[in-house]
Amino acid sequence: MKVALIGYGKMGKTIEQILIEREHEVVLIIDKENAADLTSANLQKADVAIEFSNPESAVHNMMACFEAGTPVVCGSTGWLARKQEVEAACTSSNAGLIYASNFSLGVNLFFELNRYLAKLMHPHTSYDVSLTEIHHTAKLDAPSGTAISLAEQVLETYTEKKGWVNNTDSNPEALAIESLRIDPAPGTHTITYRSAVDDIAITHTAHNRQGFALGAVLAAEFLAGKKGIYNMRQVLGL
Repeated sequence: MKVALIGYGKMGKTIEQILIEREHEVVLIIDKENAADLTSANLQKADVAIEFSNPESAVHNMMACFEAGTPVVCGSTGWLARKQEVEAACTSSNAGLIYASNFSLGVNLFFELNRYLAKLMHPHTSYDVSLTEIHHTAKLDAPSGTAISLAEQVLETYTEKKGWVNNTDSNPEALAIESLRIDPAPGTHTITYRSAVDDIAITHTAHNRQGFALGAVLAAEFLAGKKGIYNMRQVLGL
């Protein structure tokens, strides 16, 4: 498989390492120093692109991939206000896209556990639910994309809550997300159900970037040669 890497920070370099280990070929690397090389001609050399840049560049980069006809796996977060626009562009271009707030196998299993626990806890009204996420200080967005995904999964069941808020104010009508930035944490997410008598909590703690990077490569292997919009549940058969 021939791959274009868009974004060459720590995550991009880890993805490159895994691609090489799995005997794939990196045919294009785009970083801020050579952004002008993100052309259709260059992208068309790749079977699939993997995009891990930043909230400001992600939408532009995905649109370039759609225009080139190159399927794209996007792991950038912080751009979801434009998700509907991006998905419409993907569909109208007959292109391929996988977006995930987190590509880790462990996190995607955690997502399934989160959905189940919300359904289990919802009838027990003595418990209130909240989220905490911890990331390194270079993390540009807060709350994290993973925390937003977890919150939205809880809100699928807790329909009486009016969305989520990124603070810990005691507003029972909203789902509180606390965002902490502490080095060198690659990512910890905790969902807590708290009552006057006890707490029930589930936590996922990442030890390094390897899990995220491997999941992105698995997604790229799945997406290469496909058109349409997919998700990690489909990639992993969950």
